[in-house]
Amino acid sequence: MRTRMSGRPLVAAALIPFVLAGCGLSAAGPVAAEKAGAAETAAPATFTLPPPTGPRAVGTTELHLVDAGRPDPWTPDRDRELMISVWYPAAKGAHGDRPVAPFLRPGVARLFTGVDALGVFKAGTVDWAGARTHAAESAPADARRARPVVLYSPGFGVPRTLGTPLAEELVSRGYVVVTMDHSGEAPVEFPGGRVDAGRLPERTPDRLKTAMDARARDTRLVLDALAELRRGGNPDAGGRALPAGLARTLDLSDIGMVGHSAGGIQAAEAMRTDRRVDAGIDLDGTLQYEDGTLMPVAAEGLDRPFLLMGGSIAGKPQTHLTNPSWGAFWRNSTGWKRDLNVPAAGHYSFTAVQSILPQVDVRGDIPAEAREQLIGTVDPERMTASLRAYVTAFFDRSLQGRTRPVLDRPSPRYPHVRFVE
Repeated sequence: MRTRMSGRPLVAAALIPFVLAGCGLSAAGPVAAEKAGAAETAAPATFTLPPPTGPRAVGTTELHLVDAGRPDPWTPDRDRELMISVWYPAAKGAHGDRPVAPFLRPGVARLFTGVDALGVFKAGTVDWAGARTHAAESAPADARRARPVVLYSPGFGVPRTLGTPLAEELVSRGYVVVTMDHSGEAPVEFPGGRVDAGRLPERTPDRLKTAMDARARDTRLVLDALAELRRGGNPDAGGRALPAGLARTLDLSDIGMVGHSAGGIQAAEAMRTDRRVDAGIDLDGTLQYEDGTLMPVAAEGLDRPFLLMGGSIAGKPQTHLTNPSWGAFWRNSTGWKRDLNVPAAGHYSFTAVQSILPQVDVRGDIPAEAREQLIGTVDPERMTASLRAYVTAFFDRSLQGRTRPVLDRPSPRYPHVRFVE
């Protein structure tokens, strides 16, 4: 699949993989080796992630999950396996002697360096390996109380790491967040340094349906693993040591889910099929298949709290008044709901790309049209602040019963966010 910078919008179907790995191709098509020969000699651009603003320190650890007996949809001769990251409030002083977690695992960072990502991050021009999060790896958890849990799922073909800034913010505000990769769609590094570069087939009519079916089962696998962890077990396939106190941080009676693009669809579908998920957020994910058929959740609706938050595609805001699938979901849902729109936002404004792209494009090498299609024209810092504010306020309200006026009416602090009634 090739990224187009004109004609059909870059992210119209929200199906642009971050990298087309496994075949040496980027989203724009060139072979990595060819790109390397043409790469400029300038040092790779560096970037930092926006720090979380809450009072709690952040810890993180990875778990390797295997769904024994379930064939992987992209490689049927293998059992389905996932990598997830658990982000949690760390014990006081835990950052002092713990390494800070990298933004990307080393093997995935090397892969990213060798290809173009999203058709704009050119091979060899970004220091993916040097980027760091704000979380201490495997730090002891602050286990003085159990906390609501929020699941995060990325877009189609996108790694879970793009949800890092949002995950860290929620943890700093008192949540446990679990980010999940979906093997086969995007590069994943497993224990021991094994990297699965992704195995997506060429575009087929049922590719998205296959992915969404797999993601639904992935969500159940993650929820089951958290339940095992809470009971005192260790769901990691290799039985690797877990951070001290981690299990006691999980309050599985209050679970939310947020996702970007296909991950937003997944959040809605997870609520439809699994009553363990109490509230959800769809960040710019269209609730229909590529042929226009509605997702089941759009046709049926939900009876629990849900937030829609969209940007614009080809200059057209994505809202329940403009997108038929969101409109159907809106009409059919009986639970508390809100539709927020950022007209100046692009599809990837709801991810770490909103912060990364402006920092690595200091020389203006990325075409203006491509940049606008990815992250729009919204101010990056304002976009990050507003996304964090509304997502946190929603989960505060729906999982903890805390009133947050920012959800009731437009705020002068976030004038670029519109309430769609």
